[in-house]
Amino acid sequence: MRPSIILIAMSLHACGMLSTVALSQPASPATQPATQPAAGTPAAQMLDQMLRPSGQPSAKPLRPVTDAPAVDRTTGSAAVAPGADAIALQREGTFLIDRVGRIARAADGQTVEFMFDSDGTALQDPPVIVLPNLKLMAIESAMKSSSRDLRFRITGMLTEYNGRNYVLLDKVLVMPEQ
Repeated sequence: MRPSIILIAMSLHACGMLSTVALSQPASPATQPATQPAAGTPAAQMLDQMLRPSGQPSAKPLRPVTDAPAVDRTTGSAAVAPGADAIALQREGTFLIDRVGRIARAADGQTVEFMFDSDGTALQDPPVIVLPNLKLMAIESAMKSSSRDLRFRITGMLTEYNGRNYVLLDKVLVMPEQ
């Protein structure tokens, strides 16, 4: 018997659908059994039932969001500085690589934001919310045990949700004092 037939037979035997399982060496081609079970046997009925489409409607996959990048909701008229420019969100799946900044609690007190240090150009990077994971726990632990304002170099993947960018941290380093 082929390994797949043996596994099916063993599964059916464990469920009580098959009373005996014969495991032997393959017979010669002239005496080999058919690969399909005889119609009407419990194994054939079970196989037909498993292969038959269910009566439930099939699930439909969600369509991906293909809209143009939204504007970060903390920029523009929502920014603290008057007349601030509105800045577009970075697209989901974008990687932040070795970006330096600080960690702070957001205004709601529940989430943690990564605020980028000056990029040397036009300061076009609004803060991103840090998604909870073990790297964030390590950051919070380092901040509790330090008496100075820590700067971090992070690498991670951006996501976007409700007009904000989020970062899932992959690598975190504490920057040395300057």
